[in-house]
Amino acid sequence: MNQLVVKEDLAVRVNNKMEQQIKVQIIEVLKNLGIEAESVLLEHPAEVKMGDYSTNVAMAYAKKVGKNPKALAEEIVAELHKNTITGIFKIEVAGPGFINFYLSREFFVEATKEILNKNEKWGSNEMLAGKKVMVEYTQPNPFKPFHIGHLMSNAIGESISRVIEFCGAKMVRANYQGDVGLHVAKSIYGLKNFRMPNIGHSVSAQARYIGECYSKASSVYDDVAEKKIEIDAINKKIYKIFGYNFFQKTFWRIFDKETRLYFWGRRITLKAFEEIYALLGTKFDYYFFESDMAIVGTQIVKDNTPSVFEESDGAIVFKAEKYNPKLHTRVFITSGGIPLYEAKEIGLTMAKFEKENPDISITTTAIEQGEYMKVVQQAISLMHPKLESRMKHITHGMMRLASGKMSSRKGNVVTGESLINDSCAVVEEKIKDRGFGQDESKRISDIVGVSALKYSILRSSLNSDIIYDFEKSISFEGDSGPYLQYTAVRAQSILNKAKDAGLIPDVANAPEEVPLLENMLYKFPEAVARAYSELEPHHIATYLTELASAFNSFYGNTMIINKEDPHTPYRLALVSAFHTTMQNGLHLLGIKTPEKM
Repeated sequence: MNQLVVKEDLAVRVNNKMEQQIKVQIIEVLKNLGIEAESVLLEHPAEVKMGDYSTNVAMAYAKKVGKNPKALAEEIVAELHKNTITGIFKIEVAGPGFINFYLSREFFVEATKEILNKNEKWGSNEMLAGKKVMVEYTQPNPFKPFHIGHLMSNAIGESISRVIEFCGAKMVRANYQGDVGLHVAKSIYGLKNFRMPNIGHSVSAQARYIGECYSKASSVYDDVAEKKIEIDAINKKIYKIFGYNFFQKTFWRIFDKETRLYFWGRRITLKAFEEIYALLGTKFDYYFFESDMAIVGTQIVKDNTPSVFEESDGAIVFKAEKYNPKLHTRVFITSGGIPLYEAKEIGLTMAKFEKENPDISITTTAIEQGEYMKVVQQAISLMHPKLESRMKHITHGMMRLASGKMSSRKGNVVTGESLINDSCAVVEEKIKDRGFGQDESKRISDIVGVSALKYSILRSSLNSDIIYDFEKSISFEGDSGPYLQYTAVRAQSILNKAKDAGLIPDVANAPEEVPLLENMLYKFPEAVARAYSELEPHHIATYLTELASAFNSFYGNTMIINKEDPHTPYRLALVSAFHTTMQNGLHLLGIKTPEKM
């Protein structure tokens, strides 16, 4: 088993002392009834009226002991009543043999108090205390546009990083960027042959021009034989540059046009990426580059030939099917001596462990890279068996637009950057009549526009393809990132008004009734732990959406601020607990919350 992903029963439930207490009592009762239970499943019923926890343990073991499930359930409940479970006020049998547990009013009061006390730590845990985890994500290629796949990888990788960090690990964020390869050669050919328009000094505009050169040269490469030969020659030349020492590189940089174009294009596109990372709220600890990994990976492959790799028609290949019939043969170094992605990936893996020696190294990629990554990991496991359990590969699906059109609002091909810009621009238009100043409006629209995209990516399981609906994504109502932000802002506004009225949150005088909002708040640590256990941020997104709905129902049906009502301080405590929970959850999705909307 991968060391990071522990058993669901431990990981998802470790934070919930109440659940553990119930399980211990049930196992003890079953033992008294002559039943050795290996495990007990506890779930939250779909409807609150059916209790806060439910177990099917009677139905699971009835046949084994030759009893009617409902009769066994009644026996179990009778035994449970002999020992008081702190925090439970009622246990009853339902249906064919379910046992339902109802939490006490005191339990919810203590849960609310815990949220207020823990504040920004609420929902966190220490499951990964003392562990170091490296997550590699985003992986854009200099000389090419920052496309939708990079946007998806960034949102997923950043959220997973934050969840792991929230579980106590030391987090190391890494980005692997392809600064050598055929795409680079195509761009350089384009820069040599296609005139630069008057685009000014904007880094993003220059980067877009470089991307257009790549696109044009790609067409030439496929259609014109002599141009293909020229571009292939540039590709070999760029690889050779990185085999020279610093002074030789400098000499080439000064006197060779193609090399000067290489360093210029690399610098511009990397700078443009940094502008996007800043907007997305991501800061990396390490940047790895293919130009470096090509050298490292090539040497590793050669050093392990023929023990792991073998020559085939002048190339060096790895026949993975020898070790796993589900895998296949892949070329690592071409007959022309050029290392392919597979060789570079081996160099990258070894560089990660040499630099930081993480307990777990996680890589996120698109799902179509899954098979070749399995081959790479198989090769690494033969060279370094102890690393196999410390490597984890996460894949994600594709994003398509609901409209079916793959062009931006300006008619250009959709890239990750254009999607971000379009989203922010539409939000800015949407809030233009709300009285914000120009700078404030821009700041809010950037935060909200990015949230719309991130939430659309993170609301589904990772391997699902996403149908991106632009209009729904920026809605302030319903299942969207802006909706969650707007609800958090509404809660803060209530707290501000209460403060102005001289009212403060307090848990001393709770009303008898437990609203749905309060019933949901204590479950946040479970959503966090499950997101970690499965490395699936959508569990947090789903929880927050349901929580926001419960809050808005509470807001619509309750007079929260009322100086004459003795329960007002407690209702304000619930609003504060909700705001803290929503803020912490949005942070784990990589989403900021503006002060106003």
